[in-house]
Amino acid sequence: MDIVAPLKSSRKKSKSDPWLNEQTRSMRRNCRRLERKWIKDRLTVSFEAMREAWSQYQKVVRGARNRFFASIVTANSNNQGVLYKTINAVLSPVQNLFSSVSADLCSQILQFFLNKITVIRAQIHQTNHVPDSFIPSHGQLQSFQPISLACLEKTVAAMKPSGSPDDVIPPRLLKEVFPLISNNVLRIINCSLTLAEVPRAFKHAVLQPILKKPGLDPTDYSNLRPISKLPFLSKVLEKVVYAQLVKHLNEYQVMDTCQSGFRQQHSTETAHVRVFNDIFLALDSGFHVVLVLLDLSAAFDTIDHDILITRLHTWAGISGTALDWFRSYFCNRSARVMLDGCSSESQPLRWGVPQGSILGPLLFNLYILPLGAIFRKHAVSYHLYADDCQIYFSFKPTQSTKVLSDCILEVKQWLADNFLHLNDSKTDLIVFSPNSTTATHQPDLNYLSPNVSSVISNLGVKMDQALKMDAQVNNTVKSCFYQLRRISKLKHILSVRLLKSVVHTFITSRLDYSNSCLYGISKAAL
Repeated sequence: MDIVAPLKSSRKKSKSDPWLNEQTRSMRRNCRRLERKWIKDRLTVSFEAMREAWSQYQKVVRGARNRFFASIVTANSNNQGVLYKTINAVLSPVQNLFSSVSADLCSQILQFFLNKITVIRAQIHQTNHVPDSFIPSHGQLQSFQPISLACLEKTVAAMKPSGSPDDVIPPRLLKEVFPLISNNVLRIINCSLTLAEVPRAFKHAVLQPILKKPGLDPTDYSNLRPISKLPFLSKVLEKVVYAQLVKHLNEYQVMDTCQSGFRQQHSTETAHVRVFNDIFLALDSGFHVVLVLLDLSAAFDTIDHDILITRLHTWAGISGTALDWFRSYFCNRSARVMLDGCSSESQPLRWGVPQGSILGPLLFNLYILPLGAIFRKHAVSYHLYADDCQIYFSFKPTQSTKVLSDCILEVKQWLADNFLHLNDSKTDLIVFSPNSTTATHQPDLNYLSPNVSSVISNLGVKMDQALKMDAQVNNTVKSCFYQLRRISKLKHILSVRLLKSVVHTFITSRLDYSNSCLYGISKAAL
């Protein structure tokens, strides 16, 4: 019996196992000692002692591993997001992207990200920018009000403990000791609100690149996605501003009613339900429907700060010191790339809304508010989810679709005038017919006609021309079986009760995603 090879294999794998503790490490050292003794004397008694030690070590490791996974599932059984993230990280440990990391490598990656935005903005062909055709009139938000200590404590308690590597106190520890420092933090927050000044330390982001998809080549920097990490206290400040800003926007109904992104009681499913419902109503009335999914390149990163400040004033009704606060918020922002302890020099961020921030998505929604006026002018239906734009138009076979073509051209020019780049090659189109057994009428959509597909992916849901949803069902089944194969690694570790929680997190969540779109599909597919 070759006991040495398994022991060496276990030695290699166990280095990164998070469930190992001092007891298991001590037992492993004993196994190594007995192994060396047996190799030296080759006595049967030495072999039996080594085998017994090996058996006890494996037993203790299995017990520690089982308790480790059980504690994760038990602690996060009511928070599927955290449970998925934690279990997924253990099932698929994050591998180092690069064999060797240096400050020069971090600088190269940062320069690539910054150059990408510069190139996109340089490719945008602007006309003479003219003011938006429609500017609503409503009340003004002239200043942000200081908050109470109780309000601050409630805000911090509800926030996730995520921050930046630059945080002096780790966010999780800061939340635990917050009662001791809350008065000092309150002074920082209220001074920022009343003086309309954002501390410079709050405006520095640490970028940590990850692969967009597993298996891609990390040496091709276009395969990397920068994850932006901001200081925890900067997020606290943004959360306070966000609450007062949203209250103002809701009071005066500033937000586009057809925007589902990052809004309370809105989601991708509400966007799907609205679009699917309108398409079905049009098909039932004998119309053909063309659905266009616009693709914007790095939309959050190319936003122009001057235009955004103007839009906050004219469309959102923000003025006075509240507007000055946003001027300070965008001024002197910077970022650097950090990998495995190595870091690049900081570089200024001249454009875009801060990635990883609380205010960023809301500010983007306000930035594109005038788009709705263009769609309404052309009588074209639309629905937005942040930068994902769905345009759909109903027509009879004898009716021209020039209205839709004109609308898309005006939208494209408006995007260019506002430093947003429409990626024509990734813009998808699909045409639905009232009778799926007849040939689909292909409308003339100008330069986008070659982009017509039989199946498209819309906010994670695959839509086919017949709306039978077979593509979505097949994709969901494929994804669920993949996750089941991964979960099978845990079936000998977790009890049935805990395993059910993991299945709900990894499988049921996928079955539930926008499942209202499956209403009315065939029983076989269901």
